[in-house]
Amino acid sequence: MAEKRKADLLQGTLDMLILKSLLEGPRHGYGVAKWIQVTTKQALQVEEGSLYPALHRMQKRGWIKSEWGLSESNRRAKYYQLTAAGRTQLKSEVQAWSHLVDAISLVLNSNLAEA
Repeated sequence: MAEKRKADLLQGTLDMLILKSLLEGPRHGYGVAKWIQVTTKQALQVEEGSLYPALHRMQKRGWIKSEWGLSESNRRAKYYQLTAAGRTQLKSEVQAWSHLVDAISLVLNSNLAEA
């Protein structure tokens, strides 16, 4: 059950996590997934079945662009890069997420006797 909840939470924040991973510069899909995994200390892992549809969706929306290049292992890989629209979207999603976290914190920190 905990894994299902984590998956539901991730689905609602995946775009924001991907956009954030690209803020430092272009990455290929595996690099995006690895960045999320390492940054969250293995708490979140993005599977290919979720990652690539999200990357394609964000590219269609103009938030990211891609081009082919060579990976560290000299293999051909598609590198994704944040666009100006993607930076704007990231800022908007981070603000919305911060408001949500603040609201949830109010609930979690409220005195149960007040209810």
